Amino acid sequence: MRLFEARNAHFDRLVNTSHLRWLGQNTNHSKAHPAVVEAMIRCARDEEFHIYAPPAGLEALRAGIIDDLGLQGQSVLVSDGAIESLYHVCHTLLRPGDEFITTDPTWNWPMAFAKAVGATVKQIPIYGPEYQYRLDPVRLAEAMGPKTKVVYLVDPNNPLGTVCTKAEIAAIADAVGKAGAYLIHDCTYRHFAHEHHLAAKLDPERTITIYSFSKWLGLAGLRIGAVVAHPDVIERLAASPPNNLGSSILSQRAAIAGLSIKEEWFPGVLAELRSNQALVKAAVDKIPGLSMPVYPSNGNFVVIECDAIGIRVDALAAVYGERDIMIRQGAYHTPTFGDRFIKVSLSVPKEWAEEFASLLPSMMEKARARNEPATVF
Repeated sequence: MRLFEARNAHFDRLVNTSHLRWLGQNTNHSKAHPAVVEAMIRCARDEEFHIYAPPAGLEALRAGIIDDLGLQGQSVLVSDGAIESLYHVCHTLLRPGDEFITTDPTWNWPMAFAKAVGATVKQIPIYGPEYQYRLDPVRLAEAMGPKTKVVYLVDPNNPLGTVCTKAEIAAIADAVGKAGAYLIHDCTYRHFAHEHHLAAKLDPERTITIYSFSKWLGLAGLRIGAVVAHPDVIERLAASPPNNLGSSILSQRAAIAGLSIKEEWFPGVLAELRSNQALVKAAVDKIPGLSMPVYPSNGNFVVIECDAIGIRVDALAAVYGERDIMIRQGAYHTPTFGDRFIKVSLSVPKEWAEEFASLLPSMMEKARARNEPATVF
């Protein structure tokens, strides 16, 4: 079977496992606010799906995204999810021979998009205490050259959960601006951060902000996101978007409703997430050799280092999978450092986090007995 067929069949099995505990995709499984559900029901009941949405998105949604970010003066292009925004930006801004710089680890797909148009990809290692699990702006400036066209920064970092300080963001934006490059500031996880700073407030002309509703609002399956940038950049992107007939109108209605109840609903999501992080941290601390290098995490996930204990992380992911608990092995994010850690998503019901934590000692022992590589995606 071809790899893409095997991968799709794997995820089809997961999707069709009704009782699966999703602790591997950073998706938000908090119960949706009734207003969001009602907005979708109303959209379907009124059969709005017969019409195309506006090509750049419903005006109420575009305005709501700007207000949520506080980026007045910027423009919005609504997309079928943040990953489509990244695809579109990479295919529009990059040309063969251009250089695309990001961190290691990072979110992998934009690197594939850059390579697909003939750009070269350079990764700056940030994993490990020697780097403090974060991007040093000085190292970024040193890595950039005349061919650098795009710097891609996931902030908070996926999978590590580190977030840039105000000074770091200022230095990164300055380095990118001096190089005449664009900064893609992927803010998918910003709502979970203890503190977050937008590069677009410092360099609005060369920063492209990626916005997602998959994580904070839990609309991953609805595929709704946006790219936010200077109107001149959006004008360029709007000339040939992947979906010039507009994104799902049902998804947009749900997103508008979500923004309207965010202040009421999201604090409870955040409180449960941070409680789940503390619960897992306590379980990790009880097992000699395990560690959680970034705590508290500024994402809706945590990284657990396993290399000191001599357990294969793919085996650990596999044995949890046998209990219908999905977690992610580090190699999903980085072939360089992927054998060192697992990632566990925790914007989930408390009982899911409790089950993961209670099983950790026995799953470690079960994984220890496995020497053969496990097939995980």
